[in-house]
Amino acid sequence: QVQVVESGGGLVQAGGSLRLSCAASGRTFSSYAMGWFRQAPGKEREFVAARTWSGGSTYYADSVKGRFTISRDNAKNKFYLQMNSPKPEDTAVYYCAAAQVLRIGPLDPNAYDYWGQGTQVTVSS
Repeated sequence: QVQVVESGGGLVQAGGSLRLSCAASGRTFSSYAMGWFRQAPGKEREFVAARTWSGGSTYYADSVKGRFTISRDNAKNKFYLQMNSPKPEDTAVYYCAAAQVLRIGPLDPNAYDYWGQGTQVTVSS
């Protein structure tokens, strides 16, 4: 059983920066697939970025590639989303997700078994 908690959301001006943190429990955190998703009002939850495992592949949505960066600190069981040059269209609730075993692609939210409660990110123009 894994608990996932996001933090770091808030209000940021377009062109600024913001760093989201995700803390996940578990003794084998380095083997987890970790992903970031977001959901804007009236929109479906969409993929943002993911890493299959500590030494695995990294994936980014086209809309954030070059602006957002993910990283993980296995010693602290943390997964980060660095948001550089955010845009108003990045405004959404951001969710962190974890999977102990991937049976489908990491870009699919159904691949993940454990989800945080979300953290609001609002980007002003």
